[in-house]
Amino acid sequence: MNAIQAKLEAIRNQYMEALVKADGSESLQALRVRYLGKKGELTQLLRSLGGLPPEERPMAGQALNELRQEVEASLERQAVLLAHAEDEAMEASDRLDVTLPPRGRGWGAFHPVVQTMNEIIDIFVGMGFSVAYGPEIEDDFHNFEALNIPPHHPARDMQDTFYLNSGKLLRTHTSPVEVRSMLKWGAPLRIIIPGKVYRRDSDQTHSPMFHQLEGLLIDEDVSLADLKGCLNTFVGAIFGRPLDSRFRASHFPFTEPSLEMDVECFACSGRNPACRICKGTGWLEILGCGMTHPNVLRYGGIDPDRYNGFAWGMGPDRVAMLKYGLTDLRVLFEGHGSFLTGGGY
Repeated sequence: MNAIQAKLEAIRNQYMEALVKADGSESLQALRVRYLGKKGELTQLLRSLGGLPPEERPMAGQALNELRQEVEASLERQAVLLAHAEDEAMEASDRLDVTLPPRGRGWGAFHPVVQTMNEIIDIFVGMGFSVAYGPEIEDDFHNFEALNIPPHHPARDMQDTFYLNSGKLLRTHTSPVEVRSMLKWGAPLRIIIPGKVYRRDSDQTHSPMFHQLEGLLIDEDVSLADLKGCLNTFVGAIFGRPLDSRFRASHFPFTEPSLEMDVECFACSGRNPACRICKGTGWLEILGCGMTHPNVLRYGGIDPDRYNGFAWGMGPDRVAMLKYGLTDLRVLFEGHGSFLTGGGY
């Protein structure tokens, strides 16, 4: 028994000396393996107890277990102390002075379409219009019927609609929001409606998903002169200077009379036959407009004998193309790096 006690005392002294020198979690783990692992010194000593006389085994086993518990407890205490010391050292090396002013960070830029959309909204809000929104998944009534486009009307083919299995559809224009707004708020009414629309079309100047922004004004004694004055004010604001305009006769089911608005080419004013913006014509088509059809007013719950109004619709994507001199609409939707980082257009 004296030999076992001497061995245990030697192991204990050896372990304590090594524990004092342990300066990190790795060295502490090495100590654990050295003394408590499967091949550790205390484990080996425990296996050798079978060679002792039976009367000595209980006392030797008790002494060995006490030393094992002491080693385990001291390792746990030292692990906590070392972890705390390591955390303090890391904090000291990575110290951050929160009283210093922030360095700031570089930001990207709004996409050209978003910039253009926001500019258009700001202009019309400044003219007294409110912003209205509506669902992109629509029903046939709001998208067609209430806009004076019955089932047999050829304009339904022109829209080339995405229909859903539920019988609903992806709206082909933002005009359904006009009907919803009339039914909700009645007259007088002055709104603009920005949003995404969807049609089966894709080429250099068309996209299956594009943006539209339209406006609606309903009141008593509204005239074409009011419509022209409103749109000419908008054009001068969006392009930074007054531009000549012209209105051509057209046809839309939801307006009567219907007009197309062209503006003077802001790049060449018609003086450059080789202008790539207007193709030498001197004019740029910018939007469609007209006086709201009486049938649309009726579907919106408004008496056309008392109220009338005007509406217009434009593509902010096309306005962005004109404003920034782009020749292909698709580039706006291809994640162009300069559009996202604030580079040139």
